[in-house]
Amino acid sequence: MLRKTLLLILLSLTLAVNGQFAPPSGEDGTTAVHKDSSAIVAWATILVDFARGPLDAAYPDGGLASYGEADAALYAAEGTSTEVVSLGDGGSITLSFDFSIEDLPGPDFVIFENSFSDEYLEFAHVEVSTDGEKFVRIPSISNIPVEEQTATYANSDPTLVHNLAGKYRQGYGTPFDLQDIADSTGVDLSDINFIRIIDVVGSINPDFGTKDSEGNIINDPYPTDFESGGFDLDAVGVIHSTDPTLNIEKNKQEFVVYPNPSNGILNYSTQKPLSGFAIVDMTGKRIFLRPNATGQIDLSLFNPGIYILVATTAEGEVYRTQLVLK
Repeated sequence: MLRKTLLLILLSLTLAVNGQFAPPSGEDGTTAVHKDSSAIVAWATILVDFARGPLDAAYPDGGLASYGEADAALYAAEGTSTEVVSLGDGGSITLSFDFSIEDLPGPDFVIFENSFSDEYLEFAHVEVSTDGEKFVRIPSISNIPVEEQTATYANSDPTLVHNLAGKYRQGYGTPFDLQDIADSTGVDLSDINFIRIIDVVGSINPDFGTKDSEGNIINDPYPTDFESGGFDLDAVGVIHSTDPTLNIEKNKQEFVVYPNPSNGILNYSTQKPLSGFAIVDMTGKRIFLRPNATGQIDLSLFNPGIYILVATTAEGEVYRTQLVLK
């Protein structure tokens, strides 16, 4: 199930049909990730920063959005309309995790909003950081026409939007792939510790409307001048975590390295073809990477201790096995 889920998401993220993007949850080709999906292995657990935006960006002194507490965005997604925090126009929230997020094949994390339908959508930009200082924005695209303002309770077509949080209805998250910023500087894609979510001001007025990565105004419901206005964050789920103990017991029968304990020269057996290896220490830090899986694994120069070998299959599934080096 996990393999099929990741394959479907990976294919849908990289392919656009007839110039459009993935459809709503439940339709063929969707990238939506259900809140109970086995692909999600962890959740945001730490509130780092929170700044609500105004009820209406056109009137910045008219009060701030006020619905929900910031810690409603922590831990598992509820998938309801109420257990959320509202950001207001241009508001932002920054979250962190017990273990960092790493870039592996397919999407690496997923963001949940509380839309009550497949078409009433409020969007947000997504930024990531290694150190909490330098943030890089995931590039987004909105092809929603801007000739007419999307009204307060009007609908949007999700197939016209890519890499904006809020693309899917409540209970279904929007996935993000760190490979989309592979050419960026200032972040380590094997060690992402912070995610910032910034509400899209959906006005088509260029004086305060928000643009996508291609310079297009993003048109979403506006104004939303009430206490729950703006993006309503439910949760941030992790698909690829550096937690060194993750899935070790589950993988014991499917992926085996031997001898273990070892003096550093390892063989392996697997039920599925592999594409590469990484070694992490018990803090979750990646200290070795081999992008192909040919031949033996030589760790003879490593210090004695306990490590985790992370093996990725050709289909994007991840195995983790504890190693003991003598």
